[in-house]
Amino acid sequence: MLGTEHPPAQETWTTAAARASPHTGPSAAADAASAARAPSLPSLTGLRWVAALLVYGLHVRNAGYFGGTGGRIMTWGFGPGGSGVSFFFVLSGFVLMWSARPADRAFAFWRRRIARVYPVHLVTAALALLMAYLGMFTMPTPRQGLANLLLVHSWWRPWWQTLDPVSWSLACEAFFYALFPALAFVLRRLGARGSAAVAGVSMLAVLALTACDPHTWLGAQLYSLPAARLPEFVLGAAVARTVLLGRWRGPGLEASLALTIIGYFLVPQVTSGHPATACTLLGFALLIPAAAVADLRGLPSLWRHRRLVRLGEISFAFYMVHLLVVRAVRGLVGTNPRFGVTEGLAVTAGVFAVSLGLAWLLYEAVERPARRLLLRDRRRTRADGATAPQTRTAEPGATPPRAEQGGAPQAGTPQARGTQPCAPEARAPEVPAAQTGAAKARTGPDPAAPDA
Repeated sequence: MLGTEHPPAQETWTTAAARASPHTGPSAAADAASAARAPSLPSLTGLRWVAALLVYGLHVRNAGYFGGTGGRIMTWGFGPGGSGVSFFFVLSGFVLMWSARPADRAFAFWRRRIARVYPVHLVTAALALLMAYLGMFTMPTPRQGLANLLLVHSWWRPWWQTLDPVSWSLACEAFFYALFPALAFVLRRLGARGSAAVAGVSMLAVLALTACDPHTWLGAQLYSLPAARLPEFVLGAAVARTVLLGRWRGPGLEASLALTIIGYFLVPQVTSGHPATACTLLGFALLIPAAAVADLRGLPSLWRHRRLVRLGEISFAFYMVHLLVVRAVRGLVGTNPRFGVTEGLAVTAGVFAVSLGLAWLLYEAVERPARRLLLRDRRRTRADGATAPQTRTAEPGATPPRAEQGGAPQAGTPQARGTQPCAPEARAPEVPAAQTGAAKARTGPDPAAPDA
C-alpha cells in the first residue's frame, strides 16, 4: 500500500524540485516545491457531500419517519451512516496535511480554522438555544452552554450533545487543530517510510480503541472523546504525506470504493458506536488518497461532477443545520410517527429541502462573509505585495499547477484558497489533465464535516 520507491520514469513536482533545491531527499524536495499551488481535488469535495447525505439519512432513520418495510430499508441503507464521522476525521487530517506549508505559523493556521468553522457554529448554537427555549431541546446549564461555545463539550460525555447535537465533532476537530502544527512538523521530518509507519501505528491504535470501547470503565465511551478520535486524524495526515512524496501505492478508486462499501455494510455486524469504526477504517484510508490521485492524474471520477462539488461546498452548513430541522419537524409530526412509504418520503423530502435551503443561506450569508471579514487584514497584506512571489524550477515540458484563484479559503481545501500552497505529487504530464473540466471547481473537504 505504501511503497518506498518512486515508480520508474515518473516525473513529479517533488523530483523536479529536488533538482532545484540544495537538498536531495524527497521530503526536502516536497517542502521546496510547496511554494506552488496544489492542484484541485474536487473528488474529495464530492465525496464529502455523499458522506453528509449518509449522515442525514441516519438521522432521518433515527427520527422514525418510516414504519414497516420503509423503516427496514432505511435501517439497511442508513443505519451505518454514523461511520461518516470516521470518514471526516480521516479526511480532515489528509486535507490539512496536503495544504500545509513549511513556513506557515501556528497562529495563522489556527486563525484560518476559526474563521472557517466558528461563525456557523455560533449561529447554529444560537438557533439551538432558541429551540431549547421553545421546548424542542433541553435547555443547557450555563456551564454546558459555555463548554459548547468553547468547543470542549465532547470531553465530558454528559455534555457531548449540548445545543446543536452534531457540534460534538467540532470539539474533536478543535483538539486536532490545536495539535496539527506539531504533527505536521514531525511528519515533514520522517519522510515516506516514517509517514507510512505512523499511518500503520495510527490504524492499529484505532482498532485497539474500538476493541476497548465496549469494555471501558466508569461507563465512559470513546466515541465522542477527542483524544480517542485523534488516531483517525493522524492516519489521514500520514497518508497525505506519502501522496505528497509520490510514494502512495494504494489501489485505484474503484477497488477502494468497493472496500469502503463492504466495510459500510459490515457495520451492523459489530457493536454500535465506536467499534463500528473498525469496519470502515481501511476503506476510508484507501478511498481518500485514491480519489486525490485520480484528480491529480486526470483519471475518471464520478465524484468530480460539478453538482456534487457544489453540494460539497455547502455540506458543512448542511451538517450543522440539518438535525435542527429534523428536531423541529418532530414537533409537527410527533416522535417516531412510523409513516407509510409515501408519507415518509414526503416528510423526508421536505426536511431535506428545508435543510438544504438553510445550508445555502448559512453558506452565503454567514460562512463566506464571516470568513472574508476575519481574514481581511491578511488578504490585504498579500494583495499589497508584502509577501514576495516564490518560484520553482521544473523540467522542460512540465506544466505547473493552475494559478491562484483568490477568494476566501475553503475549509480544509488543498489550496486553502490563497493561503496554503503545497507540492502536487502527480506525474507532470498528467497534471494538466487533472485541471480540466470539473477539476477547476473549488474543492475543500471540510474537516468539520457531518457527524452522527
